[in-house]
Amino acid sequence: MSGAQHSINEHEVGHRHRHRPVDHGHSHGLIHDSIKRSRDGVRTVLVSLGVLGIAAVAQTVVFILSGSVALLADLIHNFGDALTAVPLGIAFLMRSERAERLSGLFVVAAIFISACVAGAEAVQRLIHRSPPTHLWVLAAAGAIGYLGNLIAAKVRLRAGQRLDSPALIADGNHAAADAYVSLAVIASAAVVAIGAPIADPLIGLAITLVILRITWQSWNTVRGHDHHHS
Repeated sequence: MSGAQHSINEHEVGHRHRHRPVDHGHSHGLIHDSIKRSRDGVRTVLVSLGVLGIAAVAQTVVFILSGSVALLADLIHNFGDALTAVPLGIAFLMRSERAERLSGLFVVAAIFISACVAGAEAVQRLIHRSPPTHLWVLAAAGAIGYLGNLIAAKVRLRAGQRLDSPALIADGNHAAADAYVSLAVIASAAVVAIGAPIADPLIGLAITLVILRITWQSWNTVRGHDHHHS
């Protein structure tokens, strides 16, 4: 929300406040727009953090059992994705547009770091071969990641549009793309099952490329809004 809009809203609030018939000088029942936005933003962040946290913990258990690099790439990313909610939640609590934009940049940095970690792990697995086991469990973990990210994406995108928050929209697009990345884990289980274990680290590398693409898209979303505001 720009400063001009903010002051207009304050004026409207004050205007309604003065013309209320019986008020005794208090604004009972009237919640300022920025407080409403702050509460909505914090609630959105907490819900999506909870959903992704549960999915990431479930996937950790499965990774310990199966040792799949495709799952590890997805898992690292899901934990990183869950953590990007923290600065965003703080920005909403502070009711600061600048902090919100900064947290959007933090989201982009977190996506990039997760791409680097996932890529390095996939290359390691190409050099030192160790195909995953427990394929049904692995496929189930991919499904967990897919559902968790899909729900988190819907929660974030709806709130991002409602609150006009580029940082939340970037985080929502990030989770939506991650949902499809999680489907790659299911594909990895399938290719290993049909006897092509080399495909597991290759899918890990493909996931890395997808994450790099999401980094670029999210950077444009956050930066584009910055220019729009300046």
